[in-house]
Amino acid sequence: MLKVFALSLGLTLLLELPVAYFWGLRKRELLAVFAANLMTNPLAVALHLTGIPQLPIEIGVVLAEGFAYSKHFEKRPWLLAIVSNALSWGFGLLVQVVL
Repeated sequence: MLKVFALSLGLTLLLELPVAYFWGLRKRELLAVFAANLMTNPLAVALHLTGIPQLPIEIGVVLAEGFAYSKHFEKRPWLLAIVSNALSWGFGLLVQVVL
């Protein structure tokens, strides 16, 4: 079970931190992205494992991360939350199909 959480968080960070970097974020802003994902990803995985459909979970994640980002930087935080989570979610679906 711990492997599921570690793999999910690791893949999320490997995808979303570079997106944030190319978005133009640096240092403290990237730390905010890291912290937001550290808080939302394990909860999202746990909720998914209980059988809750993924779409409502991802909407909650985007809202939580968008809010967190908006408190730490001004470079279109809500759009970054949508784009990075769409990429992460899509990649996660691909991984589930392959595995």
